[in-house]
Amino acid sequence: MAKSAVTPASSQPPGSARERLLAAARELFYAEGINTVGIDRIIERAGVAKASLYDNFGSKEELVRAYLADRAASRQARIEAWLERYQSPREKILGLFDWLGDAMAQPGFHGCYFQRANAELKPEAAGRTVLGDAREWTNGLLTRLAREGGLPQPKKVARQIQILLDGAIVSAAMDGAPQAAATAKAIAATLIDAAA
Repeated sequence: MAKSAVTPASSQPPGSARERLLAAARELFYAEGINTVGIDRIIERAGVAKASLYDNFGSKEELVRAYLADRAASRQARIEAWLERYQSPREKILGLFDWLGDAMAQPGFHGCYFQRANAELKPEAAGRTVLGDAREWTNGLLTRLAREGGLPQPKKVARQIQILLDGAIVSAAMDGAPQAAATAKAIAATLIDAAA
């Protein structure tokens, strides 16, 4: 089963101190929250000295930014791989909801990494740039697929689909209902057909 953008990666720490710190951050930040988890917990989980965190990242804020960038790159790669199974732009757009449903059904699903971080980060935090870039990437993908599918106003359709994706994630996290992706997919199909 494919790993999702909204579920944690394996908690087995890889080799380098940087990789081990990122693995600990992935596990702890997702499960407990960025603001709740202090650097002492991260270095303990990573099994490294405190100096390793500062040597590799300089600060917790930079570790958070690196964690979010790691999640964004991983998420993009997983989405691109998932969408290879679909042929038409319409199928690919709707396939995003299948990917999301798979992610929501994973054990330990707590919602979207990025939505959770957005709720915790200060307005000036370095990680906010990563959040913005991740949203732009998703919007760009949806806009491209809408354009390739011949839909009029592809940017508008992309924004509507993105809102459906966001809403499905929030609904599943708050209600414990992974079927929210299937419901949002049905709405998306109606929206796409009406736009066409």
